[in-house]
Amino acid sequence: MQTNKKSFGKRTIPIIFSIALLFVGPLAFAQKDSTLFFRSAVSVTQNGFSFIPSFSLGKPAAILDIGVGNKRLSFEPQFRFALEGKPWSFIFIYRYKVVNKSKFQFTVGGHIPAIVFKTQTISTSSGVNDVIISQRFIAGELIPNYQVAKNISISLYLLQGYGFQSHATRYTSFAGLRSNFSNVKLSERLYIKWVPQIFYLKTDDQDGVYVTYHFTFAMKNFPLSISHILNKSIQTSIVAKDFDWNVSLIYSFDKNYVRR
Repeated sequence: MQTNKKSFGKRTIPIIFSIALLFVGPLAFAQKDSTLFFRSAVSVTQNGFSFIPSFSLGKPAAILDIGVGNKRLSFEPQFRFALEGKPWSFIFIYRYKVVNKSKFQFTVGGHIPAIVFKTQTISTSSGVNDVIISQRFIAGELIPNYQVAKNISISLYLLQGYGFQSHATRYTSFAGLRSNFSNVKLSERLYIKWVPQIFYLKTDDQDGVYVTYHFTFAMKNFPLSISHILNKSIQTSIVAKDFDWNVSLIYSFDKNYVRR
């Protein structure tokens, strides 16, 4: 038992220290920006997808995405619930653009923390009851992005996560190569967004390769949109669905504010 505690400390401290450095520097040295954005999106779907698309809730869910920040620094939490009212996962994401050029952006981020909720059946003196338990994670992310054309970009998404519970996944590694085709006009008002991705995922001793795409239909100056996600494994040893999909109805709000 003593050996496990020492190993836990040796592995955890460098991870926490590294993620903390991602934000201490930017907060200390970032220039003030007079422009502040606030955006939010509420989506309802028949099958809730996790932050990592290999995992899904398998039943209807509601997801709240919030983003607030300026050109460099942002706070982008995500809250997922089953439609029956039970919390599913909360992720508190902080991001900072180290490089923010017209053609190239490089973003560092951290999930501090990410919380996953599970329902567990326990026996008590009053009988058998369901209780909700939480599992805590932290993660760091690196996102280089290159703007190929006005509405086309290519990015690499790298994530390394650590779980604090011995009975859950301890180490998660994710590497995804994605393209982003945004604001592709179908008519004067109707446009689509298409994000295909191939990614590698490792959870402790299991790993897999997957392809996924995120397809959105939207209208200009209209808050409602329809989104479709599809995920398919190429080769994997991870216990999850080999093929999964969902359809979501999304209400979005997006505003920019300028300090005078």
